[in-house]
Amino acid sequence: MRKLLLAILILTLGCITRPPIQSNCKLVMATTTSTYDSGLLDQLNPVFQEKYHCTVEVIAKGTGAALRIAKEGNADLIFVHSRQREEAFVAEGYGVNRRDVMYNDFVIVGPASDPAGIKGLKNVTEAFRRIYEAQVPFYSRGDNSGTHEKEKTIWKLAGLEPSGKWYYLLGMGMGETLTIANEKQGYTLTDRGTYLKWKDKPGFTLQILVEGPVKGGDTRLMNPYGIIAVNPKVYSNVNYEMAMAYIAFVTSLEGQEIIKNYTINGEHLFYPNA
Repeated sequence: MRKLLLAILILTLGCITRPPIQSNCKLVMATTTSTYDSGLLDQLNPVFQEKYHCTVEVIAKGTGAALRIAKEGNADLIFVHSRQREEAFVAEGYGVNRRDVMYNDFVIVGPASDPAGIKGLKNVTEAFRRIYEAQVPFYSRGDNSGTHEKEKTIWKLAGLEPSGKWYYLLGMGMGETLTIANEKQGYTLTDRGTYLKWKDKPGFTLQILVEGPVKGGDTRLMNPYGIIAVNPKVYSNVNYEMAMAYIAFVTSLEGQEIIKNYTINGEHLFYPNA
């Protein structure tokens, strides 16, 4: 009986909080490339669009660019992975209703030959130090994304400033960075989700050499994702109703199950934590 009452309550709240379906509705989401490149949004957005009859337009950039787009009033919500900058975005008044959605982790990938000798290390700063000392090719996203920020943090923790012919700042998304690192057989820092999506592509041979906490590695490689509605008091043009509906959807039991069940070859790309 208790479970039945709970189910009725959830359904009732869903009916109360769901906004009316809008004609010619569009929701603009500025998001990090990893949610897009990993294929996760291909799982979430069609379900939301069917439920609310509202098209989701995705602008996939690095987190820094996604935040800038939202600050310019050109997005209704952001879905990113840089907690400090997310909290600043809200504190500055640009966003409201930040919610945790999911997490995965970062990993260091590189060629099987592993010329820097980092395979199996549990300390990410030691891995970066070995890459630095070996002067082997390292491909950085270099795009002010959440991944790039994490990489810069690790270099700082290691007390190192990477530069020289071995260190490449690409200014590209995660998928493009993985493609180039694979072609050149170099190292890079990547989120696990995008790597799992890329690793079965023809000719892709980069391997995970240093794990994050999901597989028992360095906890400093944790990678949480948050979602935030753009503040309608700052930008009157935003589709705030649908932004809130998307946040409710992605953090609901249904949305969290979609995230949980999205796997490739039996491996989870993300872990729900709303």
